[in-house]
Amino acid sequence: MTASPTGTTAPPETAPRADPAAPSAGRRHVVALAVTDRTPDFELAVPCEVFGLDRSDLADPWYELRLCAGEPGELRTASGLTVPTPHGVEALPEADTVLVAACARSRQLAPPGALVDAVREAHRRGRRVVSLCAGAYVLAEAGLLDGRRATTHWMNAADFAHRYPAVDFDPEPLYIDTGEILTSAGTGSVIDLCLHLVRRDLGSAVANEVARRMVVPPHREGGQSQFARLPARPVTRGGGGLAPVLDWARERLDQPLTVPGLARVAGLSERTFARRFRDALGVTPLRWLTQERVRLAQELLESTDEPVETVARRAGLGTAANLRHHFRRVTTVSPATYRHVFRQRAAGARPTP
Repeated sequence: MTASPTGTTAPPETAPRADPAAPSAGRRHVVALAVTDRTPDFELAVPCEVFGLDRSDLADPWYELRLCAGEPGELRTASGLTVPTPHGVEALPEADTVLVAACARSRQLAPPGALVDAVREAHRRGRRVVSLCAGAYVLAEAGLLDGRRATTHWMNAADFAHRYPAVDFDPEPLYIDTGEILTSAGTGSVIDLCLHLVRRDLGSAVANEVARRMVVPPHREGGQSQFARLPARPVTRGGGGLAPVLDWARERLDQPLTVPGLARVAGLSERTFARRFRDALGVTPLRWLTQERVRLAQELLESTDEPVETVARRAGLGTAANLRHHFRRVTTVSPATYRHVFRQRAAGARPTP
């Protein structure tokens, strides 16, 4: 689960908020990606995929991505690919969102001074500042994480906590959102955080469509610990683990679903299924079902004019009262408030069916 500004690991969606970084009508939201030498290829590629491709069919205008050199000289990825960076660190404070890409170990130990200063200035000007994986070292060096909850790759947990004791370091979440500053865990978590930014700016319908095009889950439950330790034994039926069961359930969210029923689909006893489900996803089957139904309700609230009673029925939550209860518990706002905020952002930013 993600991490909310209140410090818990993650409601799956972010509640609507007055976000100064959110795209405004008619103006492209500028995302500046700070790159240092020998940055990991994957962590660099993900923001280019999410923000750099033209997705104006989903939201017009889409983001504008600017690659910024975090240090002088020719920059290469960890595998040796040359990174074109037409902008320098002076462009960071001018952007709406500043992303600091993951850093090689040498830059973790000694982040470039000009980059640290630029990130600090961006924060002073009220820009949204985001670290991807080990980019958290740059934010910590700039003092932006002092007294603030933050995370980074689990392999750097002990080192990071030792170097920056003033940071409220949490090695568990996939990412942490404290409002104007966000940090992510390692590698694959960069996808989670980038999709979270799209969801926060443009709503879950747009973010979910981006995830579909990338062929990745729109949201992953659980934290880093499920990857830092030996994984639980997978469900061997069909060799597909729990994925077939999750897909089966997502296609039937409007129907009565029970844990015994899901266990039968998985070919497991109810007790074994519940244990393996929690080991793999970090939540109980019932909580996962509720989260998926709330997520479906969010899409329906954004993309249709159906009354709340119909949304509740289509999302499998039964009554409007039940929808309001679970929706507020997950997102902290009412369905009506959510629709009011995100229908305005999604007008002209809706995915093609």
